[in-house]
Amino acid sequence: MKPSLALSEGANFTKNFWGEYQTSFKRRFSVPSYRLNPIVTMATGSGSLVWFRKGLRVHDNPALEYASKGSQFLYPVFVIDPHYMESDPSAFSPGSSRSGVNRIRFLLESLKDLDSSLKKLGSRLLVLKGEPGEVLVRCLQEWKVKRLCFEYDTDPYYQALDVRVKDYASSTGVEIFSPVSHTLFNPVDIIEKNGGKPPLSYQSFVKIAGEPSCATSELVMSYSSIPPMGEVGNLGISEVPTPEELGYREDENAEWTPFRGGESEALLRLTKSISDKAWVANFEKPKGDPSAFLKPATTVLSPYLKFGCLSSRYFYQCLKNIYKDVKKHTSPPVSLLGQLLWREFFYTTAFGTPNFDKMKGNRICKQIPWNEDHAMLAAWRDGKTGYPWIDAIMVQLLKWGWMHHLARHCVACFLTRGDLFIHWEQGRDVFERLLIDSDWAINNGNWMWLSCSSFFYQYNRIYSPISFGKKYDPDGKYIRHFLPVLKDMPKQYIYEPWTAPLSVQTKAKCIVGKDYPKPMVLHDTASKECKRKMGETYALNKKKEGKVDDEDLKNLRRKLEEDGHEESTKIRNQRQKLN
Repeated sequence: MKPSLALSEGANFTKNFWGEYQTSFKRRFSVPSYRLNPIVTMATGSGSLVWFRKGLRVHDNPALEYASKGSQFLYPVFVIDPHYMESDPSAFSPGSSRSGVNRIRFLLESLKDLDSSLKKLGSRLLVLKGEPGEVLVRCLQEWKVKRLCFEYDTDPYYQALDVRVKDYASSTGVEIFSPVSHTLFNPVDIIEKNGGKPPLSYQSFVKIAGEPSCATSELVMSYSSIPPMGEVGNLGISEVPTPEELGYREDENAEWTPFRGGESEALLRLTKSISDKAWVANFEKPKGDPSAFLKPATTVLSPYLKFGCLSSRYFYQCLKNIYKDVKKHTSPPVSLLGQLLWREFFYTTAFGTPNFDKMKGNRICKQIPWNEDHAMLAAWRDGKTGYPWIDAIMVQLLKWGWMHHLARHCVACFLTRGDLFIHWEQGRDVFERLLIDSDWAINNGNWMWLSCSSFFYQYNRIYSPISFGKKYDPDGKYIRHFLPVLKDMPKQYIYEPWTAPLSVQTKAKCIVGKDYPKPMVLHDTASKECKRKMGETYALNKKKEGKVDDEDLKNLRRKLEEDGHEESTKIRNQRQKLN
C-alpha cells in the first residue's frame, strides 16, 4: 500500500478534465521527452534553476543533468511549505497539519543528504520557506536565470502548482525543462495508446506499456562537478532545518521510524537487497511475513522511491541485470519488477481518472453507503480495537510510519468491508498522514482495492483479525513488541485475550476491559453483516449501471439498517430459545 510531498484538497487538476480530454489531452498534459530540448524564447541570464520537490537525488536526475549543461551558474532549490512542514499541536499525532512527524523527519534527512552530495560537487541546496509558487517566482525574478528545470509530477497538487510557475516562466522567456523521471513511463503516453482512457487492470496496463525506454538507456549516475552558484541576493536562504527548528520536540522516549531518509541510504539499501540474487529471483508477492519487524520481509525501498531518493529507472535496470544472470525468476505481477509496474499502473490510472481520491464523482469507484462512526474510526486509528493483531499494526504505523503490505491489507479490510464498514476515504486519510511512503496515487488506489470499491471485487474474501496473524507469528512476538501491555499474556490467548480466564489475565497483569480494550465488534457477526451490505450494494451498482446518486445511497442505507435490525432481533430470539 503510499502518498505526496505536499497535500492539497483544493488543487484539483481534474476540473473540466474529461470533457476536454479527447480534443486537448496532448496539448494540456504532454511533457518534453528527456532527450528533446524544448524550443522556447531564451532568457538573457546565464544560469539555471533546478527545483527539487521529489527526485531528491543526484543519480539519474535528468532535471539536474540538463540544468548543468551550458550554464554558468546553477541554483539548486528546495522550498519548505510551512503548511506541510511546521508543527501542528492540534493534530491527532505528532507532526504538521498534513503529515506525521516520521515522514517530515525522513524528508529532512533526505534533504540533508542531498545537500551533502551537492556540497561535494562544489554547490549546496538552497532552502527557502514559503508558498512554493510565490517563492519560485521571486527566485526567477531575482536571479534572472535562463532555464528552469524540475521533474514532472502527476500529483494534482503539483499539476496545479506547475501551471502557475510555468506560466510565469514562459512569459519572461525562461526555458522550461520538466522531464518524466519519477516513473518508468509517461502516463500520458500510456493513456494515448489506450485510446484516451487509462487501462483499468494491471494486465492490460502491462500489455499496453511494453518495455520502458529506460531499459536500454544509459543513466547518468554521478558528476565530477556542477556549475557554481551565482549571487543569491536577499531571499532568506537557509540550511536544511532540524526538526527542532520547525517546532518539533525531541522526545527521548519516543520510538521513531528506524528507516533513515536520503539517497545514500537508498543506494545502500538497494545494494543490500539485490546482493542476494536468489532472493530477488524468487521474490513473490503477496508472500512474506507481515509480522517480521526486526528484519522486514521486503526491501523497504518504497519511501525512497516515494521521495525520489532512489531512481525507479535505476532500480528497474538493476533488476533486469539480475534476471539475466539467473536461470529462473518470478514474473509480474508477483515479482520484484512486477511491484515497480504496480506503481506505474496506479500512477497512470490516477492521472487519467477524475476524482480518483474520492468515491463521489469517481467513475471507476463503486458507490457504497459506508457507516459514519467517529469513535470507531478513532479506536482503529489509535490501535484500540480490542484485536491485538490489528492494534499492533496500527501502533507500528503510529510509531514507525511503515508496516508490511500484508499488514496494511489486514487493517484496511478490518476498517472497511471486513468488520467496521467505515469509508475507505477516512482510512486513506490516516495512512496519508502517517506513512513515510505515502504516495497519492498508490495510497488511493490501494484503499479502493482493499475496500472492494474498485479493481478487486471479491468482497467475501476477508482477512481474519485473529487467524491471519497467528499463521505467521503463533507466539505473538510482533504483538508483544508493539503492545507491551500484552507481553506476559500466554500465547494461546495472545490473539484473543478476552477469552483468557480472569486468573490468567490477572497473572499477565492485563485485565481486558481495563488494561486493554474489549473487542469493539464480534468478528464473525460483523464480517457476515459487512458481506450482506456489500452484496446489496453491488446489486444496486449493477442495476443502476454505476450511476448511483445520493438519493439511491440514502435509500439503501435506510434499507440496510432496517434489515440489520431485523437480523439482530432474530438472532436474539434464537439465543433466548436455546437458553
